[in-house]
Amino acid sequence: MKKFILIMALTLIPDVVLAHSDMQMTTPEDGTILTEVPVEIGFNFTDKLRLTAVKARHSGGETQVINLEDHKSFQAEFTLPLQPMGAGLYYVEWRGLGMDGHAMQGTFSFEVE
Repeated sequence: MKKFILIMALTLIPDVVLAHSDMQMTTPEDGTILTEVPVEIGFNFTDKLRLTAVKARHSGGETQVINLEDHKSFQAEFTLPLQPMGAGLYYVEWRGLGMDGHAMQGTFSFEVE
């Protein structure tokens, strides 16, 4: 019986230790339609991670690589500057590294009328 309990405990531990950080919220929210280009974008995660790359693509063809020099530590919340690229669809791609060492990525978009 003790071996069974030990095996069960060891089976469950990796799920807790290797939990990934999930996207909790973006600013602006995914799919939002705005009347003005925001001066910054934000990410809120359930756990800390380190952003390794963020790009904003515009439907007009421009791509902006966001400078992450000030964001090299593991955090759960990020606020990053965004240079306006005019009205249209903005598609934001991000990549990060979880505290468990796993690579993560995601996207969100918003539109400016």
